[in-house]
Amino acid sequence: MKTWIKRTLIGLAATATLLGGFAAFAHRHDGMRFGWRAITPAEAAPLQGRMIERAARKLDLDAAQKAKLGALAERLRETRNAMVATSADPREEFKAAIAGPTLDRGRINTLVQAQLATAGAQSPALINAAGDFYDSLRPAQQAELREMLDKGRERGEGRGKD
Repeated sequence: MKTWIKRTLIGLAATATLLGGFAAFAHRHDGMRFGWRAITPAEAAPLQGRMIERAARKLDLDAAQKAKLGALAERLRETRNAMVATSADPREEFKAAIAGPTLDRGRINTLVQAQLATAGAQSPALINAAGDFYDSLRPAQQAELREMLDKGRERGEGRGKD
């Protein structure tokens, strides 16, 4: 396989993983359970509001930065909704793929390709929104954000720790 194809597929897979993480985060957070369905702006507003206010306190954001963070939160919601729209119920589809004596590779491949296509279509806008927010931060705020991310990684955030 040509190098550029491999790199493209790896990039798409990484993007899909990132977006899947966002979708999982949005799936069940702060006691809200949205399931595998689209989230309306009204449903997302309480969680987004808390997230923006918490970040504003920790990073000392000004009004313009809060607006850019709000745009990023909205883009995350739209991206999650697009990912959800690729399948009525992926868990049921996966169960159907393993129902027989052999794995239905074609069915699983179709699920994965749909997610990758959606991730590929959604990622430029998501990356731009993230970049707009990050680029609006002052150097000290960027350093604080990086430190917060490192602390989260050190704590494990409940993932990957035995």
